Amino acid sequence: MPQFSSIAFVTSDTPEARAARETLAAIYGNAPVAEADVIVALGGDGLMLQTLHRFMGSGKPIYGMNRGSVGFLMNEYRASSLTERLEAAERSVVHPLAMTVVDDAGAVHSARAINEVSVFRQSYQAAKLKLSVDGKTRMAELVADGVLVATPAGSTAYNLSANGPILPLNAPMLALTPISAFRPRRWRGALLADRAQISIDVLEAEKRPVNAVADHFEFRSVRRIDVSMDHSVDLVMLHDPDHSLDERILREQFG
Repeated sequence: MPQFSSIAFVTSDTPEARAARETLAAIYGNAPVAEADVIVALGGDGLMLQTLHRFMGSGKPIYGMNRGSVGFLMNEYRASSLTERLEAAERSVVHPLAMTVVDDAGAVHSARAINEVSVFRQSYQAAKLKLSVDGKTRMAELVADGVLVATPAGSTAYNLSANGPILPLNAPMLALTPISAFRPRRWRGALLADRAQISIDVLEAEKRPVNAVADHFEFRSVRRIDVSMDHSVDLVMLHDPDHSLDERILREQFG
């Protein structure tokens, strides 16, 4: 009995993705998501992140095929042999970040991130931030455009463009990376255990407003941001054996 006998297709809103869904559904059927054994996402990395968020907690594995641009998280698109590819696919399990913020009005908001939580200056003035880890102040004042906390899965995304380190997918670590740091000028960030509780307090919040973003969930004019990895949630991505996420992250480290 195949492990994945029923497939649900989700797509981005592009002609290429919609056409691929029609082709694949005609061959393999298109089960309702609630009844499917596996979800196949047709699009780019943005769709993969949206799909992981949408079905977070469902336990359903997600197999992406690239009908977008970069497709770092996706497998190569082919209409043939999909059921065989699914059966042979390798599992990558990642955990999301849980972000809680308090805004200027004292309201509390929460969101999850698969790639990173980012804190940005909201005006022309640099942000001033206090960084604490597990309740202990580690940097009394960071003056920068912002700072981000990246998971291993997200370490090759915005974190890498901000000169943060690439983390192997199975590394029990988080990257804390400054964005255009002004003071301390030579601070390049920190590697933290993935059980760490990270707190970011906004200094001079009225003069230097800051927003916080968990993947694509944004909150403006925040005063405090708390970030930790949620190990209770498993997100399962499937990749072809010769195209595993571990292998691609390793390749990134060698250019």
